[in-house]
Amino acid sequence: MRARVRFAGRMVDFVDRRDAVRWLEDIAGRGTHVVYAIYGPEGCGKTALLKQAAATLEEYGYAVVHVNPLAEVVDEKLSVSEELREFTGDLGVVLLGDASKLVEKAVELLYIAVRRGFRRRIALLADDVLQAVGLDRAELLVKSLLNLIEHPSIEYERIAVLVASSEGVTRERVGRHRWAWVHTIWNMPREGFEELYELIPSPKPPLEDAWRLSGGNPKALEELYRARWEARRVVDMLIAGRSLAELVDSLKRVDRELLQAAVEDPDALRGEDAAQLRRALVERNLIAVLPPSREPHLWVDTPPPERDLELGIGRFYAWQTPLHREAVRNVLERIS
Repeated sequence: MRARVRFAGRMVDFVDRRDAVRWLEDIAGRGTHVVYAIYGPEGCGKTALLKQAAATLEEYGYAVVHVNPLAEVVDEKLSVSEELREFTGDLGVVLLGDASKLVEKAVELLYIAVRRGFRRRIALLADDVLQAVGLDRAELLVKSLLNLIEHPSIEYERIAVLVASSEGVTRERVGRHRWAWVHTIWNMPREGFEELYELIPSPKPPLEDAWRLSGGNPKALEELYRARWEARRVVDMLIAGRSLAELVDSLKRVDRELLQAAVEDPDALRGEDAAQLRRALVERNLIAVLPPSREPHLWVDTPPPERDLELGIGRFYAWQTPLHREAVRNVLERIS
């Protein structure tokens, strides 16, 4: 079963990601013994992946609750399997509260699923909860989700807990414990991206231009479409939204030179001397920290190549999309 997701103003089937679907089927067959934390660039398709996870897990007999505290549509902040809908009650207070309250409600609903005898396989999918609760509380939230797996007050047959996040600041904190297994998802591989590109109505630029600008990022492709393919408009929005002029203007000369080098090769951000700049770029969701190994077990779907400087991908670090890199390049040229 393929989930339905919103793209470019209409509902479409979950596209490609064959390796990711197989990964989800493996989870459905075995469950998760710890929390699976999925990190990847903004707009790379994590929300769509969790929607597909919900469809896959339900097909395998799971009661599924999917929380997304940062969802723009209120109805998508808490989604549940059909048999649990009557138990959601008045969600007004919960939806207006913090992400922790949404997670608490999700756990309550899963317990209901087991106690009422609806299903004995349960799954909690949490999208952007780490970003919503903040750095200080992210670790505690992951630990509480691990307790759901290891010390529940119910007897379940199988459980799956997936957490997805676009911000990379909590990655180190979450990954340093044995509470979670950290997996990385990247932008779409070329074949899947082409399938998504074909869903965009014409007129549109050649596929190669769309790929070169977006780097396979579905959200970037959608933003380019909405900007009538004027990449400069998207770049200007990134500059304003991420306060890039203020960032570059605040840098010492040595860090500015380092940033200039990173525009050409993101692996220039390696090493202790780049730590402060690297953190600033991660906090603004401009670069992503990559596992240096491209072994499949570290990745949810097809990993990026070890190096593709045309798209801004290094072995250890990568610009989230070529548009992010272009935004930084643009500001450096203006200020220098």
